[in-house]
Amino acid sequence: MDRRLARIHPVAGYEDIKDCDVVVEAVFERMDVKKPVFAELDRVMNKDAFLFSNTSALDMDDLASVTSRPEKVAGTHFFSPANVMKLLEVVRPKAASPETLMTAMAMGRRIGKISAMAGNTDGFVANRSRAPFNSEMVILLEEGCLPEQVDKVMIDFGYPMGPFAVGDLAGLDIGAEGRKRRALANPDYRKLPIADKLVEMGRFGQKTGAGWYRYEKGDRTPHPDPEVAAIIKQVATEMGVPQKEFTDREILCRLLFSSVNEACRILEEGKAYRTSDVDVMWLHGFGFPRYRGGLFFWADGIGVREVYNQIASWHQQYGERWAPSKLLRDLAESGTSFRDAKPAPFA
Repeated sequence: MDRRLARIHPVAGYEDIKDCDVVVEAVFERMDVKKPVFAELDRVMNKDAFLFSNTSALDMDDLASVTSRPEKVAGTHFFSPANVMKLLEVVRPKAASPETLMTAMAMGRRIGKISAMAGNTDGFVANRSRAPFNSEMVILLEEGCLPEQVDKVMIDFGYPMGPFAVGDLAGLDIGAEGRKRRALANPDYRKLPIADKLVEMGRFGQKTGAGWYRYEKGDRTPHPDPEVAAIIKQVATEMGVPQKEFTDREILCRLLFSSVNEACRILEEGKAYRTSDVDVMWLHGFGFPRYRGGLFFWADGIGVREVYNQIASWHQQYGERWAPSKLLRDLAESGTSFRDAKPAPFA
């Protein structure tokens, strides 16, 4: 610890870092916060310096546009908690040079990360493929689940933490910012009123002592909170959502199949190189149980046709958010495995 702390040099301003070869920006996840920082870095840094952003979802082409060196700009998305998770998702803006991308990938390996390339799409590959999972887990609450029930299913599946506990660790305000941005961009965006209600109450997770769970001072242990159960019941009643009981298998498949479907769309659009890249990202970015091989490897064990049939059934039951992707349908009809899927050329 002492050796590593000795390598950290706090500075008072941008001018103090002007001779660095690489800078990684990691300010709050809002474009109006990041753009002025990038513009100032572009002004101060030497002309050969690479400018990287730790954004988890924002448009890297838009961010690169405020600089005079878009060819030297890329995304370097570190996963939370960054001292534990191994994934470094390198995001390729249109103007990024091969040298820039190779530098970002090599930087990840140099510091002990697993580097994987992603196209520039909202949420990139990892978070975009995870987004339906994040929505479904809250929608399950509307229909009768509790956070601790969902978390237990995912821990029993092999995750080190349940997704609601992970949300509390990362900060519920971060997810709320992303939902606001997407709702502004898409009038049909599926809102999550239970999650929004918690954020409105100031329940941001561990940093405020309360989120999906409550936390004792100085302790990270999540404790089920009757107040959250009451909020869930109240919102579900206001929404008029029929309540039901779920099996562990239903909960597991509702979460993971939604992400399999979205990951297929990402491959269709040429924003990921191959299905195994998605597996690498889920293993090293989200704590997907390693012995299950990754999202697509696990789904191949179930079978493409069975996954497709279940998604098509939920499409009939729940509507457009469960519409099967074209790639998934094509794989099911041709009897091709996810492993052998042929994505569109990387864009």
